[in-house]
Amino acid sequence: MEHVKLKIDSKTPKYKQIIAAIETAIVKGNLQKGDKLPSLNAIKTKHSLSRDTVLTAFKELKNRGIIKAVVGKGYYVSSVDVQLKQKIFVLFDELNSFKEDLYNAFLDSLGDHVEVEIYFHHFNVQVFNKLINENAGSYSAYVIMPANLENTKDVIKNLPSDKVYILDQIQEDLEDYPAIYQNFEKDIFEGLSVLLKKIKEYDKLLLLFSEDKQPKGILKGFYQFCAQNNICHEVVDSIKEATPKKGDIYIVLDDRNLIRIIKKMKEEQLVLAKDIGIISVNDSLLKEIVEGGITTISTDFNLMGERLATMILNKEHVKIENPSRLIVRKSI
Repeated sequence: MEHVKLKIDSKTPKYKQIIAAIETAIVKGNLQKGDKLPSLNAIKTKHSLSRDTVLTAFKELKNRGIIKAVVGKGYYVSSVDVQLKQKIFVLFDELNSFKEDLYNAFLDSLGDHVEVEIYFHHFNVQVFNKLINENAGSYSAYVIMPANLENTKDVIKNLPSDKVYILDQIQEDLEDYPAIYQNFEKDIFEGLSVLLKKIKEYDKLLLLFSEDKQPKGILKGFYQFCAQNNICHEVVDSIKEATPKKGDIYIVLDDRNLIRIIKKMKEEQLVLAKDIGIISVNDSLLKEIVEGGITTISTDFNLMGERLATMILNKEHVKIENPSRLIVRKSI
């Protein structure tokens, strides 16, 4: 109880005095990581405060990651870094090379005294719901990558609406939230349109597309492009189910299938950019180097991470479409 001492005649709001008192106790070493704090009711009763006043102080410390609540036991010190201003929850679908670039750019742009904890739902709605419900109320901001999961608003609404930021894909029922996103339908259509002359040199355009993981906008843009330009086309679930043939040009959305198709191409003794073509989505160092370079339609993931950090630090409530660009290399 001695850790929380308030000055009755001070003009500083009581909740800020509680915060300052706990921070001071941590700095002096009187409170250490893992130590239990006085209860809300104990502080309220001793200092004749409302419960909401004490709760406001504890919520701010909790959002900054200084303290944590343990159900049925109370509040404990979780960090002795009292300079920590924000603690951010990040929920990605999965980690790959280009999302790692996004994440690193995000971290680099946040500056000091901001802590980020990252989680992955791996396109599993139960994991998605569990992670959000378990972490609601513990962070100063929530970055959510819903991917193509449906009805995510039902669980996201449990988070403070002014602290949620949607990343990468934005569903119709999430349009009220600030977001930085890719316009997959437009990006794929415009990128393929620039490549129309080269694509017509091949017999068939094939899209490797997994409905469970890939953005539906890519599929829409693909169909729109093929219909408008009378392109012979096919959608394939996986290269495992197909054998590349001379005259095929593939759109490949992930690195694993990219490697598989190159392996199968060599097994069939096909020459890249002569017998068969490859276009990929989302640029990476691998695609810059492999087979002399793979043509990509890609957003700028570093810019996405930097802009996301700015949105959170400035508390901007906006929706931003991240730009896409076509990088033509030797694969077509």
